[in-house]
Amino acid sequence: MDITAGAASAPPTPVSGQRNGGDLVVETLSALGATTVFGIPGQHALGLFDALSRSDLRFVSSRVENNSAFAADGFSRATGDVGVLFLSTGPGALTSLAGLQEAYATGVPMVVVASQIPLEGLGARRKGMLHQLDDQKASAANVTKSQRLIQHASGIPSAIQDAWTEAVSSPQGPVWVEVPQNVLLDPVMVPEVEDALAEPFDNPPRIELVREAVAWLRDSKRPAIVAGGGARRGRAEAWLLSIAEKLGAPVVCSPGGNGAFPWTHELSLQSWVEDRHVTEVLEDADVLLVVGSSLGEVTSNYFTMEPRGRIIQIDAEPRVLESNRPALGIRADAGQALAALDEALQPLDRDRQPGYDAAALVAETLARVGARLDAQDLGKERAFLQDIREAVPAGMQTFWDMTISAYWAWSCWDAREGQFHSAQGAGGLGFGFPGAIGGAVGLESRGLPARVLAVSGDGSAMYSIAELATARQHDIPVTWLIVDDGGYGILREYMEGAFGKATATELSRPDFVALAESFGVPARRVAPEDIGPALGASLAAEGPNVIVVETLLRLFAPTHLDQ
Repeated sequence: MDITAGAASAPPTPVSGQRNGGDLVVETLSALGATTVFGIPGQHALGLFDALSRSDLRFVSSRVENNSAFAADGFSRATGDVGVLFLSTGPGALTSLAGLQEAYATGVPMVVVASQIPLEGLGARRKGMLHQLDDQKASAANVTKSQRLIQHASGIPSAIQDAWTEAVSSPQGPVWVEVPQNVLLDPVMVPEVEDALAEPFDNPPRIELVREAVAWLRDSKRPAIVAGGGARRGRAEAWLLSIAEKLGAPVVCSPGGNGAFPWTHELSLQSWVEDRHVTEVLEDADVLLVVGSSLGEVTSNYFTMEPRGRIIQIDAEPRVLESNRPALGIRADAGQALAALDEALQPLDRDRQPGYDAAALVAETLARVGARLDAQDLGKERAFLQDIREAVPAGMQTFWDMTISAYWAWSCWDAREGQFHSAQGAGGLGFGFPGAIGGAVGLESRGLPARVLAVSGDGSAMYSIAELATARQHDIPVTWLIVDDGGYGILREYMEGAFGKATATELSRPDFVALAESFGVPARRVAPEDIGPALGASLAAEGPNVIVVETLLRLFAPTHLDQ
């Protein structure tokens, strides 16, 4: 009896010393400007990883594929470059999907190269091959811009180049490419890839829409602006500032747009989108200019905002336009659209609305926000966030998990000259630490100061705890702040508020300091009032390190429940 009958597919025997399909993938990525690849090896992907050994690409091996996706995402956010992710077939590919959902929801450009079973196993037949799925790329359809299956080696360079072009074209996002095992391993006659070009598709606004938007803004008496994540992705900051000043318009940034507008500008409502006082300013605007935002759940203060004026909405993703409110929808890259508006707009007369002073309105509104917080006994929470802000250098990038600290940061974090990154696109747990790992690696690839800060709760930390090994192995300069409150703190608050008690929110967790040290990562436990000096010391150190703060933080009271 043949005991191998029906066994899982064995890898084809590669030809030693001869270029194969894996080389074509790696050569094309290098020609397109890639410097770094994230992922985990797998049986069907061996051709990819063998080719990496013959290239100058840096490979950063995570411990869980979902964290590899978060790391590639963080690499792209920190640098503006395309994140590259290598995945094995089946379980490896599927494990990455939650991380890819965050990149897709946030518009992060990535090229995902997943291996596949050999060509003869594809289709409706169930041959019993290891990792076999009925249609692997269909599993990625909800979390990537498009999916491709390459069936012959000669198609690899063009497919990778097309995927890269699509990833960087607005709306940006991850693109999925599959290459079967035998296509990666078989020798090829295709010459070495020498150059590749991937220019983003142009996405300018239609001229008649620009003309109409300018007319609305020119006639406005009380304009206001919402700057979403699209404003940052479209690098629209300079035009946003110019337009706001020309209009004399208050600007509020969504959590994704945090940093798109100067925090301390006299027209800045900062990021207090979850506050009724700010919501009222937006409702009262006669023209509301919405840039790179859907006016979704958080930005609309949980759909309680009821604008009384007209809305101009700019977004590169056509499905976003008018998804929540009727508007003059302009499908365009935010940068190109605001550049066109700025060119056509002249500074408006600040006295066009007697008795209206936008700067005074902003100052009054922020004072009312502050007074509301003052009435809630939140001194510990506000001091904690302020101490973190003062300890973090102005230009340092920060990565925040879905935790109460991040919910505070969405509203109150002044990004200064750094960048603020969070997982609010899809809202899954586990983004902070692996995203920061990718961000630090990306900054290193640019020759820039690479130290970054990651902030997690104890619940979200357990999603990515294995990446302490990654940080140690690659000596990545990430400081990881874990705020340990003994459970899923935000869910605890939600359940107690809704039902009077919390269920299944309390967690048994490890000694995070001892656990980090077991990986060879320096760690310390500090009291919340000592976070400033502890962070200062850790951020000045070499390599990875961990700070644990055991404290229960409360979130400010929601205002949408009062409606």
